[in-house]
Amino acid sequence: MVRAFAPGKCILFGEHAVVYGHPAVAIAIEQGVNVSIEKFEEWVINGKKFERSRHPHISHILYDLFEYKGAPLKIKIESGLFPAAGLGSSAALSNAMGAALHKLIKPQEKLDLVKLAKIGHSAEAAAQEGRASPTDTATSALGGCIVVSEKKVNGTKHVFDAELMTPEGKRNWIISKAKLPEKVEDLWLILGFTGESSSTGKMVSDVANLLTHEPDKVDLMNNIKEITYKGLKSLALGDFGAVGIAMNECHEQLRDLGVSSNSLDRLVEATKPYSLGAKMTGAGGGGCMVALSRNPQRVSEQIEIAGGTPMVSKLVSEGVRLV
Repeated sequence: MVRAFAPGKCILFGEHAVVYGHPAVAIAIEQGVNVSIEKFEEWVINGKKFERSRHPHISHILYDLFEYKGAPLKIKIESGLFPAAGLGSSAALSNAMGAALHKLIKPQEKLDLVKLAKIGHSAEAAAQEGRASPTDTATSALGGCIVVSEKKVNGTKHVFDAELMTPEGKRNWIISKAKLPEKVEDLWLILGFTGESSSTGKMVSDVANLLTHEPDKVDLMNNIKEITYKGLKSLALGDFGAVGIAMNECHEQLRDLGVSSNSLDRLVEATKPYSLGAKMTGAGGGGCMVALSRNPQRVSEQIEIAGGTPMVSKLVSEGVRLV
């Protein structure tokens, strides 16, 4: 049996603005997806018969990318992430599956995290009708804090480039690592799940319609871009008070853009007194918020009181690993 783990992610800055060419900043979290695989007498996934059409990510990795022709496999998936909550669960699944299958087929070959991120991105695109950002898969594969943009962002370390032919044409991205202080021991990310699932596609479409009918709202995108740059600079300096302020500002812009929700706003406001900063994370319309705090217990309590479900992660988490 081989086992692999891939973390989920949350977005610190740049939601929705990234669709319009501005950078997005994502950070890996401790929780994620475990995948174990072993050869078996028949194809099984989580105790049930494996049907390719029901598992597009796994099928694409198995048959299109690895061109697997070996013995049937018994696949087990365990997730510690909230489902459909903007935490990159499908990307973590793709990355963990790719890592485990690589170990099974090529046990002596070192795992290449960049190659793995590209495998995961391909699987995401295959499952999403040719449309997928590399943000989730790159952050999950590489770990740490990742910047995805259409052009180089000063103060970041370039890792690799990604491209994808979408129904709308070719897209290109630059994936870089943001600078973080070497030791961050007393800061935590506390995620609060509203209990409401969120559709990224619908939220992106709603924003596009809003900008068509209210073109002055494009200023909000520019504001998010400036906040993102400010937040990145503060991260590199270790000025987490300023990072928190940028998170608060980002949430206000996203709320004005119409992508927050009453439940997200309620969780954000409940956690602010005990946090350096708090904001929705991801596409919005439900899903999760995230707070940066030195008091994760108190923030978690506030999330529960406000009707959400908390999840605590350290600030700096590793990427994919074999376990």
